[in-house]
Amino acid sequence: MKGNALILINAYSELASSLNQAERLKAEFSALGVNAEIRRNDLGLYLKDGEIAGYAGGYDFCVYLDKDKYTALTLEKCGLRLFNRRAAVEICDDKMLTHLALAGKGVPMPDTVAGVLCYTPDAVVSKALLDGIERKLGYPVIVKESFGSLGKGVYKADNRSELEKISEKVKTMPHLFQKFVSESAGRDIRVIVIGGRCVAAMERRSGGDFRSNLELGGIGSPRDIDGNLRDICGATAEILGLDYCGIDVLESDKGYLVCEVNSNAFFGGIERVAGINVAERYAKYIYEYVYDK
Repeated sequence: MKGNALILINAYSELASSLNQAERLKAEFSALGVNAEIRRNDLGLYLKDGEIAGYAGGYDFCVYLDKDKYTALTLEKCGLRLFNRRAAVEICDDKMLTHLALAGKGVPMPDTVAGVLCYTPDAVVSKALLDGIERKLGYPVIVKESFGSLGKGVYKADNRSELEKISEKVKTMPHLFQKFVSESAGRDIRVIVIGGRCVAAMERRSGGDFRSNLELGGIGSPRDIDGNLRDICGATAEILGLDYCGIDVLESDKGYLVCEVNSNAFFGGIERVAGINVAERYAKYIYEYVYDK
């Protein structure tokens, strides 16, 4: 075999999409002559006498399919190259950090307001804050928990009463408010980017929900990648330092808007829809990066 790789998945996840991701990559690496070991994030790493202990080494690289920033940083301190790197995963895991990282870089995004974190559970949500959100974003307004995937922790407020209720629900956790793009309601474009190149895209449509995630019942169809979409998604991945990602794009009357970026986007659905072997392309990208330099 050419070498050894670690494919690290979440310690607790039983999602079929997550397990499929790891198995597909393992098979593609094997075809390239790389022995890839799938392990859960329970490696037993710890600090002993001020030094990192518990890492035996033996891997040439790690495909990091988790979002645990502590394990990621620990492995990088042990000298292991992660795909994606810890810093990129950490930024993408926090939706507001993602928007801030892209701000001022020419990437079009929906108008967004960072939520104000409340440390007192019985405190009343600021009236002035909600007044400002109404003025800046109008209704409907999207409210998102900063951490979450598969459409979870995303809400839509159609009026002040709903905004107050949702704000009360999320006030003690990182969150953001975002302008609702009516032209793209229940519809978006998922673009997979590997090594700065857009390799696959699909349009996702819901069956009535304002969210388009396939896991929530959305339906995917193949989508061509025009030059503008290619430029926006390529620039987004480069700015965030991502080897691999899925970028969710809305279509507004002003053009494309980057809505979210997922550093560990599942590719099973888009492989079926677009007829493109994403796992093979990702494995080959990593192989060439590690062994052909």
